[in-house]
Amino acid sequence: MIKSELVLKIAEQNPHLYQRDVETLVNAILDTIADALARGDRVELRGFGAFSVKRRDARRGRNPRTGAAVAVSEKAIPVFKTGKEMRLRLNEAGIGAEEAASAVS
Repeated sequence: MIKSELVLKIAEQNPHLYQRDVETLVNAILDTIADALARGDRVELRGFGAFSVKRRDARRGRNPRTGAAVAVSEKAIPVFKTGKEMRLRLNEAGIGAEEAASAVS
């Protein structure tokens, strides 16, 4: 699902709201989450999951084409961890069961 599909779905479920208002709300929520992560804060949505920032130290990498050593700078990586309720819903729905079964075979 992409953002425009999310906006359409929410607008369908709430016919009293205009689609442009729903889009404004979705953008505001996502911008607030991004701003919090940029400050280094953790964002937790109960039952859904938690967003946080993980730091990766500077290191020596290598160019795969030439094999030459390359300096890779420190990075901040956004991380998402699912909540318990989300994991239970996915497991009950059998999401990912097909891939797991084919990997075992």
